[in-house]
Amino acid sequence: MFTHVMIGSNDLERARNFYDATFAALGGKPGEMDERGRLIYAHEDGRLMITKPIDGKPATVANGGTIGIAAASPDHVLAWHAAGTAHGGTAIESPPRERPNGSFVAYLRDPDGNKLTVRSQPTK
Repeated sequence: MFTHVMIGSNDLERARNFYDATFAALGGKPGEMDERGRLIYAHEDGRLMITKPIDGKPATVANGGTIGIAAASPDHVLAWHAAGTAHGGTAIESPPRERPNGSFVAYLRDPDGNKLTVRSQPTK
């Protein structure tokens, strides 16, 4: 359904350090800067794009917004959470855990304060 998600950052190198580490923990590739100075992470047909706001004002987080990312397994969720906290992210909500529906989830805020979650599907 979505082609991309765009979030703002006040420090693209700090964001790159965080997202390169967390996506590597999920088996992803490092981000690439495009000609417009946006940091882009591509997976299949979707992209996460990180940019300084085009209006020149500071980036702020979405109040009530959460970006959800799929993981292949609970081990990937744990690796993502560990990489994120080691690279400037902040653990939030509950520790990584299995939910009653069998999915395994973790939550972080990135260095700019954006709320992220990673979830693996329940094993059948």
